[in-house]
Amino acid sequence: MRRAIPFAISLTVGAACLYAAPAAASFSSCIANLKSAAINAGISRSVASQALDRVQYDEDVIRRSKRQPEFKTPIWDYLGFLVDEQRIEDGQAVMRQYDSVLRAAEQRFGVNRYVIAAVWGVESNYGQQTGKHYLPQSLATLVCEGGRRTKFWRGELIAALTLVDRGDLQLNELYGSWAGAFGQTQFIPSTYKRLAVDFDGDGRRDLVRSIADALGSTANYLKRAGWQPGASWMIEVKAPRGYKGPTGRKNRASLSTWAKRGVVRADGAQLSGGANAGLLLPAGSNGPGFLVFKNFDAIYAYNQAESYALAISHLADRLAGYPALRTPWPTDDPPLSRAERKRLQELLLAHGYDIGEVDGKIGPITRAAIKEAEKRFGMQPTGRAGGKIYRALGG
Repeated sequence: MRRAIPFAISLTVGAACLYAAPAAASFSSCIANLKSAAINAGISRSVASQALDRVQYDEDVIRRSKRQPEFKTPIWDYLGFLVDEQRIEDGQAVMRQYDSVLRAAEQRFGVNRYVIAAVWGVESNYGQQTGKHYLPQSLATLVCEGGRRTKFWRGELIAALTLVDRGDLQLNELYGSWAGAFGQTQFIPSTYKRLAVDFDGDGRRDLVRSIADALGSTANYLKRAGWQPGASWMIEVKAPRGYKGPTGRKNRASLSTWAKRGVVRADGAQLSGGANAGLLLPAGSNGPGFLVFKNFDAIYAYNQAESYALAISHLADRLAGYPALRTPWPTDDPPLSRAERKRLQELLLAHGYDIGEVDGKIGPITRAAIKEAEKRFGMQPTGRAGGKIYRALGG
């Protein structure tokens, strides 16, 4: 589980601000105190020393923790990136490969295997992108920087070292996000310590290299978050145009009540039954709507953002063979898939914009180039990687 992402997703890396590192003596003193705290918490002196003696202040971590959202993307861009055809095809392939593991996790914990696989896909692209930050350095930097979350970061650092000290992991496996989430399905250390399971039976809880442990632990997390076996998590619906009635994940009513309010299934079929659900309209009443159930709340608990839970839920549906969203997003500038984002960068390079490496990641340099290209084509300069500029450049 990792930090929350709101509906308005920040895709920036704040490069405009520089963060001053603390004095060397001050940072060294902080590291010494952290080492003592770890030893006092029961971690061996050897592990504490190996983990912390050579860490350095990491400005990139501080930059990422303090950046302000400079670029907002609507929900359709977020889902377009996370639930594209490539992720669906890759997900169906790994589900065939790990079918027995996923079915065993489903049987033991009662959590739908398509949802387990969807979490894996969104969190690390099925283990392909687990993060490159060395956790002891990142977490020590956050502690020594100070601030309102110092106690939290210290606890996560000690939890990470505890995992090493008791043999679940090696220090060289503690690589993940700047904020401490790591492994196949991106658990933070305290959650790893509390809820990880040894699902492959080798005596270790290894969510980095053991896919079985990672998938089983994810299922265990969702079960503990209140997952109801055999129940639905989300259905796509359509609200009446201009709908002004109740909305919200927690503002639940029965399906029959939603039917009385004019809400229908996305395919036009009528709703019926007593199951309770909340209505989400992330793009307003003119876009896709979603009735979400208690199992959606369990997914939400993994990252505490409705946009994230929608991505997991929709990817799970697509992995299970359900169609793409039936209602189009209310935009004339459609989102780009990951493959199209890479192609957009190639087109920018071909048109003379120096954006560096083509990696599909829309950072500040790519956005600046998009703005210049938009001006060139007489478009409003937004810096957004959308369908209009993609087509204008020849995509």
